[in-house]
Amino acid sequence: MTFGGDILDDFDKQRRQPQYRAVPATPGLLVEDRSSGFCGDVVKTDARAVTLRDRNGRDREFVYKPGGFLIDGKPVTLVRPPARVADAGPRVTASGSIAAPSPQRARRAAASRIWVEGKHDAELVEHVWGDDLREMGIVVEPMHGLDDVVAMVRSFQPSSTRRLGILVDHLVAGSKEARLAKQVAGPDVLVTGHPFVDVWAGVWPRVMGLQQWPDVPRGQPWKEGMCAALGTDVRGFWPMLRN
Repeated sequence: MTFGGDILDDFDKQRRQPQYRAVPATPGLLVEDRSSGFCGDVVKTDARAVTLRDRNGRDREFVYKPGGFLIDGKPVTLVRPPARVADAGPRVTASGSIAAPSPQRARRAAASRIWVEGKHDAELVEHVWGDDLREMGIVVEPMHGLDDVVAMVRSFQPSSTRRLGILVDHLVAGSKEARLAKQVAGPDVLVTGHPFVDVWAGVWPRVMGLQQWPDVPRGQPWKEGMCAALGTDVRGFWPMLRN
């Protein structure tokens, strides 16, 4: 009599399979689906799947699968959270505001917009103020730089019913950013910002266990130079810094 394989070999194969940390899919948790790259907050779960909502308000459903999602750049297995025994009180959003008592239905985007300089700026705004902005129907859009902002604002045609907010990096007196901001600011255009060369630098280094951010030589891209000094890369470091 012959057999299809050795039971000890099968056991050894199972033992070598990757083991992923199980994480409850709680509402508001920011995750990325590994297969599609879709990134968003958990807004709904059931016995079969989890629904994510991205920064543009789009919902997508993904079935639970071992190691199928990323949190802080690391693979995890999402599981349905246990049933809540009792409501401990109103939920507080990441920005500190009181969340609506029940999930809000998707609403049509307002005419007004918030512009930020890049993708990471947009993700950070979404991570902190996403709940508030979705409730108001305000969309955050990356400009991918400030050089063309004068023409962009002219094309947008701001008005009392179509207002525009612009978040700018390195907004200090005498800078190119400050000169451009002065050109476009007006009754229906609010330009604000921070003094740092990049929004990353506005995060306290100590949250990453550092006394200060590394010095980056002039002329070298700041994100790439900083990550190189820390022995990592932008793709792996940003999710940890953002969260």
